[in-house]
Amino acid sequence: MLRLDASRATSLSCGIASQKKHYSSPHVIIFRLTINPLNKANIAIISVKTEYMSACERVRDLNLIYLSGVVRFRLLKKQEQHVIKRIILPAVLTTFCSAVHAENLPGKGISVQPLKSPLAEETFQTELVGRALSQLGYDVKPIQEVDYSVIYTSIARGDATFSAVDWEPLQSEMYQSAGGDNSFFRAGPLISGAAQGYLIDKKTAEKYHITDISQLKDPKIARLFDTSGDGKASLTGCEPGWACGNVINAQLKAYGLSQTAEQNQGSYSAMIADVLARYKAGKPVLYYTWTPYWVSFILKPGQDVVWLTVPFSASPAGQPTEDTRLPNGKNYGFSVNTENIIANKDWANENPAAKKLFTLMKIPLQDISEQNLSMHQGKDSEQAVSAQVDGWIHAHQSEFNHWITEAKKSATR
Repeated sequence: MLRLDASRATSLSCGIASQKKHYSSPHVIIFRLTINPLNKANIAIISVKTEYMSACERVRDLNLIYLSGVVRFRLLKKQEQHVIKRIILPAVLTTFCSAVHAENLPGKGISVQPLKSPLAEETFQTELVGRALSQLGYDVKPIQEVDYSVIYTSIARGDATFSAVDWEPLQSEMYQSAGGDNSFFRAGPLISGAAQGYLIDKKTAEKYHITDISQLKDPKIARLFDTSGDGKASLTGCEPGWACGNVINAQLKAYGLSQTAEQNQGSYSAMIADVLARYKAGKPVLYYTWTPYWVSFILKPGQDVVWLTVPFSASPAGQPTEDTRLPNGKNYGFSVNTENIIANKDWANENPAAKKLFTLMKIPLQDISEQNLSMHQGKDSEQAVSAQVDGWIHAHQSEFNHWITEAKKSATR
């Protein structure tokens, strides 16, 4: 039995009843689905109701695939998959699908190339933006990973479309060097309240009364954090090419620490793993980190580690010195940053729907940190991150739908 209801332009309701040898009685499935107008093979089941389900034949999921005028209904069970019905679509369904495909989405036929750095934890926010663009009809290509400086130059030249990892003001020099507002459309903040700075373990801080990074000028204090045997404090810093690395080197010099402290640079994930191992072994640790990121979920500021202040604000040579003091007077050496979306300016002006979308999107900093933690705990595969994006959209569905609706309106004005 197949019941079709094409009374709505974007949905279809139908039911299937079948008698199979491995079922003790007729199995009836009633479902409602929506069809992605961009791709017939991408059909999303939004609800499933099973009127008969025995304990031993528990249904895990229901897939529907549309291909060359054929619909297949599949039950996915614990260990095996059974095709329960194969139906050639009647003319009414063909008419229905044609009506759905008639929707004219603003991004139809337009390719989008997203960029991010090799930092794996940036995938989530980048894919989330790409997912929203897909809802507007854009053909979003797989994310490409390049150094931060290349992100800016590539987008400015039009070789790529957007990035969701523009740190302001940390990466302002890269932004300006690639053309600034003449080359980019910058929308934000996508993420607010991104803090950065230096931390040491609380035990060592309290034992030696260390509160400010300038205290590393004392060779006895510096040697507490020596991991290489050269007598200098080993500060776990940034990867080569990251803007924060230049800031750290400039500050070590400005605070007179060149003879007693040095920044270790390399793979941040590998270096921070060493910091965690040293901490668990009860050894002193000194490192730079930022939020949103998972590290502060493991080494909790105020409980396991403490932030170090700096004696004054300092920036790399040739860059204007920004006042990094907080409203409470504390100075941790870095301004609180925002993460923005940047896009090629000409492309953004030609695509008002995407431009509007970029201005609307917001992701809570805590959500990013929690997702990053799940990656640290092993859920870091491409499939796992994609599922986390799905979960975030589902949890914020009304907000996500609002972004899409308002973006579509911009395309028709």
